[in-house]
Amino acid sequence: MAFGSFGQNLVPISDLHPNSTRPSVAGIVIGKIDAKGFPDRKNIGTERYTFTFTIRDCPIYFINVVCWGREEYVRGLSNSFRIGDCVVIENPLVQTKDTEKEERFSPSTSSCYKLLVSENFSTVKICHDLEIETRLLSLLHLPVKDHQDYYSLGDIVHNGQSLNGCLINILASVRSVGEQKHFTTADRRKGQRCEVKLFDETVPSFLMNCWDNESIQLAQTWVPRETVLFIADVRVNYDNFRNSMTATVIAKTIITTNPDTKEANLLFNFAKDYARNDDEDPEQVNELINLNSIVDVFTVQQFKNKAIDHGGKAEPVYGIVYAYITMLNIDTDNSKIIKSRCGRCRFLIDIGSNLCTNPSCSFGAMNSSNIITNFDFWVDVSDHTGTLQSCNLTGSTAEKTLGYTTDEFCSLTEEQKTSLKWNFLLERCKIYLKLIPSGNARNGIRTSLLSCKIADPEEASQTLSSIAIF
Repeated sequence: MAFGSFGQNLVPISDLHPNSTRPSVAGIVIGKIDAKGFPDRKNIGTERYTFTFTIRDCPIYFINVVCWGREEYVRGLSNSFRIGDCVVIENPLVQTKDTEKEERFSPSTSSCYKLLVSENFSTVKICHDLEIETRLLSLLHLPVKDHQDYYSLGDIVHNGQSLNGCLINILASVRSVGEQKHFTTADRRKGQRCEVKLFDETVPSFLMNCWDNESIQLAQTWVPRETVLFIADVRVNYDNFRNSMTATVIAKTIITTNPDTKEANLLFNFAKDYARNDDEDPEQVNELINLNSIVDVFTVQQFKNKAIDHGGKAEPVYGIVYAYITMLNIDTDNSKIIKSRCGRCRFLIDIGSNLCTNPSCSFGAMNSSNIITNFDFWVDVSDHTGTLQSCNLTGSTAEKTLGYTTDEFCSLTEEQKTSLKWNFLLERCKIYLKLIPSGNARNGIRTSLLSCKIADPEEASQTLSSIAIF
């Protein structure tokens, strides 16, 4: 590849060689690993620091850059640029990489070399040449692996534990990005974590964990339901606690945001349609929550205030309220409380045509084998401080609350449904709730019932009086 248009003294990655004399290399940063310290064997009691980043200068070639030095130098250099920045590296050392050894913990690259950057001999600086930046920025949306070589989320779920511990590629859309949470380990090391929920045409919600600061910062730039990701070399594991498969971003992982591929464009269009049509929270269909972990008791008004305290961040808040169901319209047309969804994409089924309402779905006409039928309706929850309107009661939670499956409920008479309704309207209930701040939801919050049962009067009285909210 001719590099003259990139600058007079720049060497393309494809032309790098261990005999290269004082090369300068320009590239766009497509991956980056957190800085870490290691004991310095030459100076006992001290540490050397290192971090790795990956640059690309054409569709084919990309290379890892390894930086070593004092903590101040390495951390300062690492903080000077981010994924997506264009950089120029002057006078790096070009070395042949040990593929088997080095690529166990760093991204796999197309170049057979690596670049070493040292404090005394090399420099890394942001590129401010408009022509170079323009050419390089287009590379940011090209996956580093074959764009057709990926698993759908459905493939991962269905293969289950057979993929446990494997490194795979995933193409998925972003459903939600959690906030960065900090923690300290038992040996006093500080860490951070961010949960990203993904979805595609096959699965409505799939968890991906980010544990390093670089991937977390990248994740904060993703717009839910408007961002598609090609995730190369992500590790998938079976999570025994959640009883489901999850993904974890590791040092080898390179994430391409909004890749310029046919498959990604189709998924992007699907995600837009999904956002417009999915008024409820399909994530709740497969969500497994340990109710024993929810211990905070609130009044309705305190629970509402939690959304305000969250500053609009779409992080769920869990809690318990001892309150009354004040709106429970179950003695009505069954179609208003029981919904049918496509088993593939979770869009609603049009009752008249019996077709999936998602134009991108390939199922077409529905039959009993590819329809998911569940309770799905709204209730109001009230106490002496106020009312939470339009709380979603759905799926198995609704079945346990009402004491009937959908088939059993449909066989009830109108009188039996009315009698069932008044069992709740006249009694204080112990209700487990999940609240998510949402600008698209009614009243700015989206609330789901996780459990609802008639409260023990003594338990309710003691609990409420002990926290001075009775």
